[in-house]
Amino acid sequence: MKKIFYLFVLLLIVSCDFISLKTKKVTQHKPIATVYNKNLYKKDIEELLPKGITKKDSLVIVKGLINSWAKKQLLLAKAEENISSVNSNKIENLVNSYKKSLYINGYKERLIKQRLDTIVNQEEINRYYQKNKENFKLSEELLQFDYVHFGKDFLDKEEVIKSFKSSREEDLDRYLLNFKSYRLQDSTWVSFSFFKKKIPPFQAETQQKLLKISKYIQKEDSLGVYLVAVKKMLLKNAVAPLTFVNSRIKQIILHKRKLELIREIEKTLINDAIQNKNFKEY
Repeated sequence: MKKIFYLFVLLLIVSCDFISLKTKKVTQHKPIATVYNKNLYKKDIEELLPKGITKKDSLVIVKGLINSWAKKQLLLAKAEENISSVNSNKIENLVNSYKKSLYINGYKERLIKQRLDTIVNQEEINRYYQKNKENFKLSEELLQFDYVHFGKDFLDKEEVIKSFKSSREEDLDRYLLNFKSYRLQDSTWVSFSFFKKKIPPFQAETQQKLLKISKYIQKEDSLGVYLVAVKKMLLKNAVAPLTFVNSRIKQIILHKRKLELIREIEKTLINDAIQNKNFKEY
């Protein structure tokens, strides 16, 4: 304990003498703190200091960085003193294994980046979808819906409601700039959770109640009036439409290509090594 106490006293003296990395001329080779045989240098922490800070703030941050580094070094030293040789070897093996994995994966990723064909045409996506439809069952309901949101003081409220209810959406074009938000003539499928999130008054409603609503809904809250028309609905466990899973299928195809490319690379490496007599099996 005394040894640790003296080390912290030494660190305090050094950090006070350091004052500010921006105002004191300390050479890069002179340590600003030492724990056992480990040194901390100016260059190790100067990049961590925010720009434009005051001398006082600089001192506080520097002290904190030095003390944080010292605690880490002290804990590491105690851990190394008390770890058994068996555990030490195990850790060393894990470190080496991880290092090798980083090298290998880095090499593979570089080759993949150079050689992977990332262009996936729609025809290929369509074929994959047709062959694997049963793998794209919906986990929640999907909807196609239109809606408009306008303030309570909106002057043409009745006219907008009439046009919206009669599905004369082209008559709403002249009001678009006056709406707070809107979604019209959009055939994109969206999840039920998105539907609830998009329209604040629906967030407090239960799913069972909302799924039984009519195709025209009018809701109001403190933010204004919401008009909603549910155009189409797909129930949970139905096959997802292609447009909804299009990007997902593209990623699946690219992932399959990546795996095939990796297998090809590994096979080529083995064959080349055998041919060049760098790999022998006994």
